[in-house]
Amino acid sequence: MRIAVFGLGYVGTVTAAGLASRGHVVCGVDVDEVKVGLIRQGRSPVVEPGLDDLVAAGVAAGALTATTDAVQALEGADVSLLCVGTPSTPQGSTDLSYLRRALDDIRAALAVARPPASGFHAVVVRSTVPPGTGDEMVAPTFADVPAGADWEVGTAMCPEFLREGSGVADFFDPPFVVLGAADPRVAQTLTAMFGFLDRTPRLVDVRSAEALKYACNAFHATKVSFANEMGRVFRMYGVDAREVMEIFCEDRTLNISPAYLRPGFAFGGSCLPKDLRALLHMARVNDLDVPLLAGTLRSNELVVRDVLDRIVASPARSVAMLGLSFKSDTDDLRESPNVELAERLLGKGFEVRIYDPIINPSRLTGANLRYVEARLPHLGRLLAATPEAALADSDTAVVSTAEPAVVEALRAQPPGRIIDLSGRLGPDIEETSGYEGLGWTA
Repeated sequence: MRIAVFGLGYVGTVTAAGLASRGHVVCGVDVDEVKVGLIRQGRSPVVEPGLDDLVAAGVAAGALTATTDAVQALEGADVSLLCVGTPSTPQGSTDLSYLRRALDDIRAALAVARPPASGFHAVVVRSTVPPGTGDEMVAPTFADVPAGADWEVGTAMCPEFLREGSGVADFFDPPFVVLGAADPRVAQTLTAMFGFLDRTPRLVDVRSAEALKYACNAFHATKVSFANEMGRVFRMYGVDAREVMEIFCEDRTLNISPAYLRPGFAFGGSCLPKDLRALLHMARVNDLDVPLLAGTLRSNELVVRDVLDRIVASPARSVAMLGLSFKSDTDDLRESPNVELAERLLGKGFEVRIYDPIINPSRLTGANLRYVEARLPHLGRLLAATPEAALADSDTAVVSTAEPAVVEALRAQPPGRIIDLSGRLGPDIEETSGYEGLGWTA
């Protein structure tokens, strides 16, 4: 393919040289004449292990060149990859001015440049941009390209996952290839362009592709902060946090795994809240600030408050709670966010009916019994024997279990509103009128 790469910083130069090394004909575009001149000389404008050799080989083979002229870069090009900078503004928002300029340059060049033989051109954002940028900025730029024109344009988001210092290695061995495209022609073009990678592209919604890079980087930053906060606290107790975290990382079932990394309701139970509070106390008595750990408890409270606020803001006055324990297949109610939600709803005058396949008040004992007696002293009166009984005459169902009997009851007698706290109810329920996901759209 013939490919134009806009922006010759770390991402653009690695991308351009990498694609050129795999048989594509690539022209890099940048307003900086110094960068363009270095590429033409076979030298990388950025320092990155292995990149100088890759650039030199591409230029020597005639597969890689550079220009300041968008028209020259777009001559016969099948793809434009936008790798321009998207820095922070002083307020913290994303500065999209470089992206806007590149899009305008491409749009203007279409009136002059020779189209590819197919007549179809894919404009693909590689830069990190907020969700909605593709729909609200990129696609509208080319919406007025008339039908039957020499150029047909499709747009997409294909985020990069390159780390400075290992960018070349990451380009050829990415964690995944993600394509956010509404136009199947763009998806086909990019699948072919990245065909040399041993990865099956993940085809997703454009906004999901845009959001993914933010999720990845936020998690990476969170990991650094978590390890550092552990070190700050444990150091005061004579603990080598390096050893703790080394062993911590050996747990691939919970610690380094997909476990818990799914939007859903708040955490609870007899361990997580208690141990977090203990760590916060250790920090306080040693005059330490651990904002990540402290924020975790606050964030958890916001999840409960969000559900409560949604219900209170509606005209509904009767609520069926399907699921009460802090997680499925246990009768442990200690610090269950569902118990907390039920208590707050009752306190605000809502009529609440509860179904939980495991909970039997006569079998609750010890701390579990004492906890629920303090929070829901009349639990026996609130419990329904079946999900159908809980749903009867209810305006809203708050669902934290995906037990088959619950799903079937929702399918058979859907209430006016379903607030899904688990995300596992299945497409039939998610397509029901009145369905709401807790942190996702149906």
